[in-house]
Amino acid sequence: MSNAFSKEPDGNEVFDDLGDRPISPHRNLVTPEGLMQIDGEIERLRVDMAKAEKAQDRASIAKVSRELRYWSARRVSAELVHPIADHSEVRFGHKVTLKLADGKTQTFRIVGEDEADPAHGSIPYVAPLAHSMLGKSVGDVVTFHGEAEIIAIA
Repeated sequence: MSNAFSKEPDGNEVFDDLGDRPISPHRNLVTPEGLMQIDGEIERLRVDMAKAEKAQDRASIAKVSRELRYWSARRVSAELVHPIADHSEVRFGHKVTLKLADGKTQTFRIVGEDEADPAHGSIPYVAPLAHSMLGKSVGDVVTFHGEAEIIAIA
């Protein structure tokens, strides 16, 4: 068949039907900071959408629409967990300091999935390390690069 009768995408059509981002099956627990991050992301995306619509940039509209659907769904399902003042055991939102087998220490904050940033010390509550720490107290041992002792909860 001659390619004169086949329509080649012009670049923009590739983005017309972006599938939705997958949404975690876990509860959407968020810290107050996490909720503010979601709200900030939605506001930023609304501004981006207005710019894309003004420019009639179909590819950008499709990308921003996809992100806006994701963050709007995450906002609707967000379950705000206020800080728990009792630091006798590890809970959602707490910072936990571990003493590693080599004597070094490392601190993690247990947060919601969307606000997690392991490179900066925050891990999602659904991560195996977070699961191993939840409900534990100072002096308890968890598995992290060998055995690690919980030495502080804040």
